[in-house]
Amino acid sequence: MEQTPAAPRERRKIIFSAIQPTGVFTLGNYIGAVRNWPPLQKDYDCLYCVADLHAITVRQDPATLRRNTLEAYALLMACGLDPEKSILFIQSHNPDHAQGAWVLNCYTQFGELSRMTQFKDKSARYADNINAGLFTYPTLMAADILLYQTNFVPVGEDQRQHLEITRDIAGRFNGVYGPTLTVPEAFIPKAEKGARIMSLQDPTRKMSKSDPNPKGLVSILDEPGVILKKFRSAVTDSEARVAAGPGKEGIANLMGIYSVFTGKDFAAIQEEFAGKGYGDFKTAVGETVIQALEPVQRRYKELMADKAYLEDCYRRGAQQAARLSHRTLEKMYKRVGFLHA
Repeated sequence: MEQTPAAPRERRKIIFSAIQPTGVFTLGNYIGAVRNWPPLQKDYDCLYCVADLHAITVRQDPATLRRNTLEAYALLMACGLDPEKSILFIQSHNPDHAQGAWVLNCYTQFGELSRMTQFKDKSARYADNINAGLFTYPTLMAADILLYQTNFVPVGEDQRQHLEITRDIAGRFNGVYGPTLTVPEAFIPKAEKGARIMSLQDPTRKMSKSDPNPKGLVSILDEPGVILKKFRSAVTDSEARVAAGPGKEGIANLMGIYSVFTGKDFAAIQEEFAGKGYGDFKTAVGETVIQALEPVQRRYKELMADKAYLEDCYRRGAQQAARLSHRTLEKMYKRVGFLHA
């Protein structure tokens, strides 16, 4: 009896995302981005990279950058990214990114780059080092994405402008040479309160690695006692009532964090802490975060104790990434008229 041939597996969509190695991830990075990446490995072909090329638009101490890059790679794995399920690599280990960015520079308009919000912000912050890399940063980001024929890019509000210029560059290149680059779309995870985590000391500002007040941010590698202390000193208001509302940005931020890790909505949180003071609530939030980060911290320590394994993973990841990116780079080179080597 003849067997019916199995149907070919449908090609999975490609997701690409990256994070800079400019210090240990904050709780905001974890909740808003990295925590959401591992589940995507089940349904998509995922590529994740440590974006060390992007990091040098701001002066870096070389030894610190090397250490931060390795630590960021280990942290991504500790947070659940599996090099057997995803391609996990370090950006500078694949020269196609820089080569692709140069080609895309020539299809990006000066005016487009000058309007980028991040260029304006960083130019003001680093007025003594407004370099060309800072200006052309978006074309390198476009190369990161387009080299892998990426379908979806997980983005927050602060990255939407970069995705839009990437889409414009891809469309322009395709318009000149015919279909070459996949025009990516934003991947918006299921909305949840608390996805945008604010500073614990200034709840009107996003939690950031560059916060001048160390009490404003929680690092995902902070010791339990440090985490608890930071939450207990979080800025709230004088009402002493666990509820969101006008003028209660600080308590709403804490409720958002608690909601992410407990799965409770704001109404349930308000009911749970009815009649209790902010001290009880802040302690509960801190203890919940400590419990959630414990397996990440444990796995990170295990990985950092085995540098040979990490090196094997990132070398293999770079080779896998290059095999994919080089196909696209060769197409781009052929389209623009470069003589084949």
